[in-house]
Amino acid sequence: MSLKTDNGPAVTLSIVIPCFNEARTVESCIETVLAIQDADLRLQLIVVDDHSTDRSADIVEKLAARHTEIVLLRHDVNRGKGAALRTGIARATGDFVAIQDADLEYDPQDLKRLVGVLRLGVADVVMGSRFLSHGYHRVLYFWHSVGNRLLTLLSNMLTDLNLSDMETCYKVFKREVIQSLDLKEDRFGFEPEVVAKIAHQGLRIYEMGISYRGRTYAEGKKIGLKDAWRALYCILHYNLPLASVGIQLAFYTLAGGIAAVVNLVAFLTLFYAGAGTTVSVLTAFFLAAAVNYGLSIAFIFRHRIRYSAVLEMLIFLGAIAVIGWLDLLLTRRALDASWSPAVAKLGASAIILLLNFAVRRYIVFPQKVSADWKPQNPGSGAH
Repeated sequence: MSLKTDNGPAVTLSIVIPCFNEARTVESCIETVLAIQDADLRLQLIVVDDHSTDRSADIVEKLAARHTEIVLLRHDVNRGKGAALRTGIARATGDFVAIQDADLEYDPQDLKRLVGVLRLGVADVVMGSRFLSHGYHRVLYFWHSVGNRLLTLLSNMLTDLNLSDMETCYKVFKREVIQSLDLKEDRFGFEPEVVAKIAHQGLRIYEMGISYRGRTYAEGKKIGLKDAWRALYCILHYNLPLASVGIQLAFYTLAGGIAAVVNLVAFLTLFYAGAGTTVSVLTAFFLAAAVNYGLSIAFIFRHRIRYSAVLEMLIFLGAIAVIGWLDLLLTRRALDASWSPAVAKLGASAIILLLNFAVRRYIVFPQKVSADWKPQNPGSGAH
């Protein structure tokens, strides 16, 4: 498949550059990006200064005075990379939209190759991969690469994509695609969030190898361990609500297992403290139900997908009241049959786990997808 587009009409690429305290690199970054402009590719550079405390905004302002392609937007407070990207994406007017970090870890020449696939009309999104063979790569942190691959693997499991680099900065979109997404993340959670949302829209997604020269922390690298945990949260939070029943059940079993431990510990503590079977069972059950509900709405099901918050909670409380009664009945029957308290509780919990999942999935959080999750610009063809 040839990527030559010389004979086609010129297109405009809007490049969003989030910037926070990048005075050392932002000027060379912008000049390097501007250098890819030619007769076939016009540029709109949208630099979003995220309340830098160095000279970054002043440098960009001077460049904007000389180059009409540059638009400088400013945040009054530091809000994070994701928030800066949302601000820039909303202002984009080009045919396509790309993301470029201000630290020059990525080579803007690669953007022309990624845009070439979009210009062929075969893709809706093209992502650059630092792990496919192409160009040069600076050798840096081993454990960062391991973490990246693990996060990409988990993301692929839930999106059913076969990406090699989910966390890549270089993503190029048709403008109507990226502007249709209801993006929420303020920091580096933008990457797993946007991958989840384009995956579930059925878009045509391509991937190409790119060059990469990463920075060390001494050189200004900002991403850290808390961002890795946030990425993990985002992968689960934005994918699991639309996953298959089997995958949801697998993760619900994990969440249910955590709740079951809470249930067992609370029950045994109260039971051996002399609280009695009824008090011990019901108290432990409702404590576990609270843990279960929190994990469910954080990761597995869409909170308030159909009901108001009040109605959802009333339905949830009604459901756990019925299930709590069944839990008590099953536990009592097991104890009457001379089972040990621990075995009786675990046996009841296993049955209740499956019943809980069915009630959560089909009654409390019914999977009728809300408008912001429906495919708005579905592509045609396979990924």
